[in-house]
Amino acid sequence: MKVLVIFCKTFSYNPASKTLPDVEEVTEGRVFVDCIVAFVQVEEEDETKEVSGREKKLVNHLKWTARKNNTNAIVLHSFAHLSDSKASVAYSRELFDLAQIRLQNGGYSTDQTPFGYFLDLNIEAPGFSLARIWATL
Repeated sequence: MKVLVIFCKTFSYNPASKTLPDVEEVTEGRVFVDCIVAFVQVEEEDETKEVSGREKKLVNHLKWTARKNNTNAIVLHSFAHLSDSKASVAYSRELFDLAQIRLQNGGYSTDQTPFGYFLDLNIEAPGFSLARIWATL
């Protein structure tokens, strides 16, 4: 799994085009303030491991990043552009949903961008050392 986390003063999206036919219709965008946005690519090799273990590793990384950036707001964004390897849609969605539940149970305000869409993104990200963190998990 590859993860690029960016601390954003503001992050917003609007649906541009639907890429997966079986996902729900989304027509409205969202705006988030003082959050970390996790651009996550779940890879094929992740599927050889239990999804709960991969989810726990992701959540621990996101909690650490949120603490370092003094926020409890986390946005999960499926971003299949960090590697050539891609996990199945079903596995990726399950991991995202489990991560969101665990983060919310831990007191974090957590949302997901619409899965299966290309999105128009607006990012306002300050330039300090821990505002951008990349990891292979």
